[in-house]
Amino acid sequence: MVSERMKGLGTARSVIRELFEYGKLRAAEVGPENVFDFSIGNPSVPAPGAVNETAIRLLTEQPDLIHAYTSAQGDAAARQRFAASLNRRFGTGYTPERLYVTSGAAGALCCVFNGLSCPGDEFIVFAPYFPEYKVFIEGAGAKMTLIPPEIEGFQIDFDAFERSVSEHTKGVVINSPNNPSGVVYSRATLERLAAVLAEKSAAYGHPIYLISDEPYREIVYAGVEAPWVPHLYRDTIVCYSFSKSLSLPGERIGYVLVPEDVTDAGDVYAAVAGAGRSLGYVNAPSLFQQVTSICCDMTADLKIYEENAKLFVSALREMGYHVVEPGGAFYLFPRSLEPDDVAFSERAKKLDLLIVPGSGFGAPGHVRVSYCVQTETIRRALPKFKALAESYQ
Repeated sequence: MVSERMKGLGTARSVIRELFEYGKLRAAEVGPENVFDFSIGNPSVPAPGAVNETAIRLLTEQPDLIHAYTSAQGDAAARQRFAASLNRRFGTGYTPERLYVTSGAAGALCCVFNGLSCPGDEFIVFAPYFPEYKVFIEGAGAKMTLIPPEIEGFQIDFDAFERSVSEHTKGVVINSPNNPSGVVYSRATLERLAAVLAEKSAAYGHPIYLISDEPYREIVYAGVEAPWVPHLYRDTIVCYSFSKSLSLPGERIGYVLVPEDVTDAGDVYAAVAGAGRSLGYVNAPSLFQQVTSICCDMTADLKIYEENAKLFVSALREMGYHVVEPGGAFYLFPRSLEPDDVAFSERAKKLDLLIVPGSGFGAPGHVRVSYCVQTETIRRALPKFKALAESYQ
């Protein structure tokens, strides 16, 4: 006998991964240049040269130490560098004792959900959302409550949100810049969210934590503001990853930040650390703890994503697609040209155009297009998008 739930998770890939795997098989049949894969968020720009140089230097200078265990919560020097970087950028006073280094943002989120969850707890998530949230939250023994999307701008439907908050709400998850929409929550949206959470926390007599999932924090386009969320709401816990900013998704380095101002901060941090221990997440990869902490003020060449977005949005709108303007990340979330987004995605697939149905993100009638690809790939794909649109005329 095995866990049926875990068996299901192990045998049913996400629709994103299914398309990605299909794309690889299809590329072997017809040539990779003939498959236009916009399914997965794998950064297309290389890591800064300093990343590899730092890794090589550390491997040379510390061959007897660099692969050793670190403290469970992460190497003290690495956490000091991370904290100092945040303090320089956001005018804060964070200490290394408030950072827990994890295996990417996924590890950070799992530590937070497992650390906070008590029987009967619920976490609110706003659609469109990263579908693994449901897996992480339910894996922690809690319930996910989904707020339908506000499709005109993908901000927050506050009427639906306020109706859903209850005494069982332990936390609210936000992801800005957002996967899959590319939208950045405005300061006004975040301030209103903070006000509602403060009011509801007082009414129910316990803090409602705001969990800010920020792997795309640095990918914000010109003229768009992405406020530092802990400045706006005291009980904010930050989950971060270097996968996108440094183009290091396979190295699995991120962290949880529990600011000192958070209610019961000491207990929250201890629970995050305890969850890491329980889940077997102690000691994130040691080499890249050092590399990312030394390079944490750098980014990959992120401007290409904004250029890709401008090209894509303009072209798709000319073809008749409805696209909400992205403010960051590297995704578009256009409306499908028929109500059934799965059928729309399947029709695109026949053109070797791989786009992900929005139903899996809690927003049916849309598709996700990941444009972290070479700009030339987008140019060559545009006739396919045009042919897809014309097939509905």
